[in-house]
Amino acid sequence: MIVAGFGFRSGATVDSLADAYKRARLGQDAVVLATVEDKLPLLQGLAGRMQRPVIGVSDRFMIMQDTPTRSEAALSARGVGSVAEAAALAAAGPGARLVSTRVISEDGQATCAFAIGEDE
Repeated sequence: MIVAGFGFRSGATVDSLADAYKRARLGQDAVVLATVEDKLPLLQGLAGRMQRPVIGVSDRFMIMQDTPTRSEAALSARGVGSVAEAAALAAAGPGARLVSTRVISEDGQATCAFAIGEDE
């Protein structure tokens, strides 16, 4: 399963998320969109537009993920190097790997990363 994970600031819009997705996708489409549980409402707006299901990842599972990139804001707020990467990896399941590290939207408000599950 291919998962697009998202991290975003409070000022992000659905268009911010869509732009980050477009920049990160590398020719692939995600089957599922994911982010940290308390940020689901905005992501559900994009999911509705794209007709994709969403997964909310708990903070507990987020911090278990090893992310190759590091954002000081994400480390401070969530204890992970990248919320987008951690959400994608956690939602894709055990053994998942990143196919795209976090990419930032043009407006700087959202990030997106893609992961693929072991079953793909």
